[in-house]
Amino acid sequence: MASPVSDRPGIGRGPRTGRAGRGPGGAGRRGPRVAGRLAWPVAVAAGIALAVLVLPLAALVVRAPWSDLPELLARESVLQALVLSFTTASVATACCLVLGVPLAALLARAADWPTFPRRALRAAVTVPLVLPPVVGGIALLMLLGRRGPIGQLLEEWFGMTVPFTTGAVVIAQVFVSLPFLTFAVEGALRSADRRTELAAATLGASRWQVFRHVTLPLVAPGVAAGAVLCFTRALGEFGATITFAGSLPGVTRTLPIASYLAMQSDPDEAIALALLLLAVSVIVLLGLRDRWMPEVRA
Repeated sequence: MASPVSDRPGIGRGPRTGRAGRGPGGAGRRGPRVAGRLAWPVAVAAGIALAVLVLPLAALVVRAPWSDLPELLARESVLQALVLSFTTASVATACCLVLGVPLAALLARAADWPTFPRRALRAAVTVPLVLPPVVGGIALLMLLGRRGPIGQLLEEWFGMTVPFTTGAVVIAQVFVSLPFLTFAVEGALRSADRRTELAAATLGASRWQVFRHVTLPLVAPGVAAGAVLCFTRALGEFGATITFAGSLPGVTRTLPIASYLAMQSDPDEAIALALLLLAVSVIVLLGLRDRWMPEVRA
């Protein structure tokens, strides 16, 4: 005799799985197909993005005149540009460290400021990141050129001019590179444990002692990361440099400028310079990362 409970609809029976999308069976069959349809657009977009990043560099490597490369890189103009680029980028990185770390500390501690000054400060640091480099070069020229307010004072009081000198190259590189170091250090400061700083302060350490002996060691990886970004950005700077410092051989003609000028007369030399700049940037980035940023590695 059948149980009265089993005859009642919906009681004592398992879930119906005959229709797609109803019950566990239907959902299980449909789930992989939905996931596949969603993944294909993402995979295609990722493939296109990878091609955009890799193919130009691959074309540069394939097109490089490998047989003539030693002779091209041994030219005096190339060596001058290489030495100048390394020197100015190193000096610019040192200047950014001196200026950027305190600025990053100011940004990190500005969280308690009123809204307007806090946003104004962050905007002032962010503008060089989004500003076209040529505009930055023109702005520096208007400030430090002979007709600029500071440039006039420098010429009248000290008889010196800044534009179209090696110092102008360093200033242009600092202008475009400083935000990279500042934001990297600011992120490290925000993530640092402030209880260690408070403990040092309660033990009688001054603010400078806390910053020097406690804060800086805590954010050393962030400072190293910012220095790497700053150096590589300064090494590849072009727009602000050629606008503010010009292109004087051995004085202001860095590797990017030399490569651009060589493209008009000697494409092989331009490709060799571009390849050299790419190799130097990659070597510096990997070398400093392995030494100072081991946690970045997978």
